[in-house]
Amino acid sequence: MQEAIPYRRIATNGGGGAAAAGSRVKGMRNLVSETPVVVLGRRGCCMCHVVKRLLLGLGVNPAVCEVDDDGEEAAAVEEMAAAEPLGGSRPPPPQFPAVFIGGRHVGGIDRLMAAHISGDLVPILKDAGALWL
Repeated sequence: MQEAIPYRRIATNGGGGAAAAGSRVKGMRNLVSETPVVVLGRRGCCMCHVVKRLLLGLGVNPAVCEVDDDGEEAAAVEEMAAAEPLGGSRPPPPQFPAVFIGGRHVGGIDRLMAAHISGDLVPILKDAGALWL
C-alpha cells in the first residue's frame, strides 16, 4: 500500500534579484492555476499547520508552498493580490496562510474556517475537483 504524502514543498530558486522574484511569481501562478488546492504560508507557521490539518482531515491533499525570505514573501503577496477572489468579493489585504481553491483566492484561515463551519467548504472543494465524495 502506498504511503500518502501530506504535503509537498515547492522548490524555489536560490538567490535574489528581480529576475528570481519574477520567476517565483510565474511559478506560483502556474501552481495555483494547475492545482486544485494550494496553501501559501511562512515556514513553521502554526496557522499554516492548522489549515493543512483541516484540509487533510477533509480528505484533500493540498500543495503547500512555504516562503522563507522577504523575496519569496513579496512574490507570494504579489500572487495573492493578482488572484481572482472566490465569491466575487475582494478579500482583505494579503495574509498568511493564504488558501487558493480552484485557482481562486479564498483568503486566510479565518475565511477558510468560516466556510467550513457554514458548510460551504466541501461543495467548493468538490467544484474545484479536490474532493470526490
